[in-house]
Amino acid sequence: MNNIHSILMVRPSSFRTNVQTIENNYFQNLSKIGDKETLKKAQDEFDHLVKKIESFDIPVNVFQDDLTYDTPDSLFPNNWISFHKNNKIALYPMFAKNRRLERNENILKFLESNNVKIKSIFDYTIAEKNKQYLEGTGSMVLDRINKKVYASISERTSEILIDEFCEDFNYMPIVFKSYQSHENVRKLIYHTNVMMCIAEKYSIICLDSIDCNIEKNKVFESLKDDGKEIIEISSRQLNSFAGNMIELVYNNHSYLVMSASAYKSLSKEQIIKINKYSKIIFSDVSTIEYCGGGSVRCMIAEIYPRGRSILTDPNIY
Repeated sequence: MNNIHSILMVRPSSFRTNVQTIENNYFQNLSKIGDKETLKKAQDEFDHLVKKIESFDIPVNVFQDDLTYDTPDSLFPNNWISFHKNNKIALYPMFAKNRRLERNENILKFLESNNVKIKSIFDYTIAEKNKQYLEGTGSMVLDRINKKVYASISERTSEILIDEFCEDFNYMPIVFKSYQSHENVRKLIYHTNVMMCIAEKYSIICLDSIDCNIEKNKVFESLKDDGKEIIEISSRQLNSFAGNMIELVYNNHSYLVMSASAYKSLSKEQIIKINKYSKIIFSDVSTIEYCGGGSVRCMIAEIYPRGRSILTDPNIY
């Protein structure tokens, strides 16, 4: 099994609806309450989720964000960093200017202090100068076992950068477009990880969001070829963030982490299928979902086994 070492989560200090991302994230909404109350609710939801995950003995590295920069989406670290075996990390180009401030060297130093080692860094952030973006494991859903990248092209997901990532990390790209209905118009889904989740033995996916039948069949056949049980979700369930889940394998035990809204949207049959493979962990993050337009998967950056670090070199970042 593909065991993690631990996970990274960032506790927010300035969470609110990010007006720089709402233009193409149709899951986001303007808060109906004040910023202070929104932040307090988000922090409470964050803390409760951390406690839930830790109750299953999964190690969580919680970095407390500060007010050095205005980073309303800092609790979604998986968009700017990903961790890989052999102690490699990747840093990603972000669509929103204030999200670029989330790439914080102090987080890497914090991880170093928690025995997370980094051997090499693949930095794609220069692509921002060309207005090309690839927002980490939001843009890409990684099948780390079969070395495939599933990527739904959008304003935040560049096919050019997907190819570059695949070459660097030896993955095969499975590229398509997925859509959601917004004000009676089909709009590109901003991140792949809200419409699909890949676990070692199964996949949860909204195939109805892939309008092109050729692309839909390509994705379906790729998953079937790898022996995945395909658990389909509806567009209604997608809107409840049922695609935004993450499998965490720790000490050879599989856990599927999701929000309470995602869990409540699932049918009994879907839950039975998931329980064949994974223990379900769910927690309420409704404020984060409503204002941030992301859910539990977006809040977790999974970290893989460690080795010698290069963080003592001041020139790596």
